[in-house]
Amino acid sequence: MSANRTTKRSQAGRKRPRLTSPVRRKKPGFFVRLLRHVPGWAWWIGGFSVAGLYIWFFYYFFVSPYGLRWQALYGEISYPEGYDIHGIDISHYQGRIDWELLRNQGSIDDCPICFVMIKATEGSTKIDKNFEDNFHQAREYGFTRGAYHYFSTQSSAQAQASHFINTVKLEPGDLPPVLDVEQKPRNQNRDEFKSSVLSWLQAVEDHYGVKPILYTYYKFKLDYLNDSVFNQYPYWIAHYYVDSLQYKGEWKFWQHTDAGSLPGIKGPVDFNIYNGSFYDLRQMTIGSQETIGVDAYRTPVDNN
Repeated sequence: MSANRTTKRSQAGRKRPRLTSPVRRKKPGFFVRLLRHVPGWAWWIGGFSVAGLYIWFFYYFFVSPYGLRWQALYGEISYPEGYDIHGIDISHYQGRIDWELLRNQGSIDDCPICFVMIKATEGSTKIDKNFEDNFHQAREYGFTRGAYHYFSTQSSAQAQASHFINTVKLEPGDLPPVLDVEQKPRNQNRDEFKSSVLSWLQAVEDHYGVKPILYTYYKFKLDYLNDSVFNQYPYWIAHYYVDSLQYKGEWKFWQHTDAGSLPGIKGPVDFNIYNGSFYDLRQMTIGSQETIGVDAYRTPVDNN
């Protein structure tokens, strides 16, 4: 009996064999083993280096090229030197404008506001909800006014031209119609896009009897609208946060900031200058003798 109990105890104390093979841990890679041996001070140096690189990258790409924008956001707008004729462009984004206050107290670089460009239409169906009121009030308060169309990539040029013509009734003393072009449709190549823009310009010119003003930003002009055929139209350039306009061709208007501030307008507003005298500006308007013919659109002064 004792022998049997001893045998049973010895058998019970034995470990049963594993039914599955043990999981082998994968050996760490070379870089992992290397990082384990990096001293603490090296981690600190690496961290500061990465942070420094990030700060440099952010400054180089987001701060330095737009230095004047950062100044404008804090109320320090740099005005182009050598220009006396200033204006603004507005849409429903500016909300309801106090035109009395704007006329009596609004000035840019100590110069009165001479002209107001007003968004009228977009695409083939949209009308800016504040257009009618803005367009009427601008004339009532003595500003030289203009109306612009935002060119859409979603509808044909002919449909957009018809929509603008049906919406905007320009009168003698108004500036020529404006085409705002900022995007190229993905389904059009360069030649098709240029032909589309030209189609709008020609249709609108035929209706109003004056050459429309072509608005776009500096790089877009160089990339897509730099053909000589577009140089016959008065050019309005958007080029922000630079000390001087880099475009070397002829131009009429320069939109130099989108962070302007004026009495009577809540929030930021675009500031523009005209490349000439007030007399020259008035000669551009509908009804003046010089509005017919290419000579009317030659730049009167060159401040580059």
